[in-house]
Amino acid sequence: MKKILLLSDTHSHIDDTILKYVEQADEVWHAGDIGDLVVTDTIKKIKPLRGVYGNIDDDKARMEFSLHNRFMCEGVDVWITHIGGYPGKYNASIKAEIMTNPPKLFICGHSHILKVMFDKKNNLLHMNPGAVGKSGFHQVRTMLRFVIDGDKIKDLEIVEIGKK
Repeated sequence: MKKILLLSDTHSHIDDTILKYVEQADEVWHAGDIGDLVVTDTIKKIKPLRGVYGNIDDDKARMEFSLHNRFMCEGVDVWITHIGGYPGKYNASIKAEIMTNPPKLFICGHSHILKVMFDKKNNLLHMNPGAVGKSGFHQVRTMLRFVIDGDKIKDLEIVEIGKK
């Protein structure tokens, strides 16, 4: 069983509130637009981190993180990318792969809009944690917490940090 903290779109922002939730997780997953690598370096000093780079990330972030990160967590096939779309409107560059080899859990960021929905056609759970940074059009900073237990994704919780 693993407790996951999922965040995205930090845009160089890290604070004590975010770090409080990092400490409670077993792993932290970042869905891109990291900004300054101080964010991910700080998280990695506390907990294991998996992530991808986003469209605002520089060459240093792109050397450390990949565009796509697909891996197994316990019994769950996970795919994280920054610009992925959502069920019915997946990004054209990944749509074929999702149709032929769907993960069980598909995660993206980019939109700054928290969204969790089940894709019945591809039998996958889609998550976007919204944005936890202070840059962008979002009004409330958000993250997601959940548990992966074997092949089950459970105990999903929305974390609202408050106004940016």
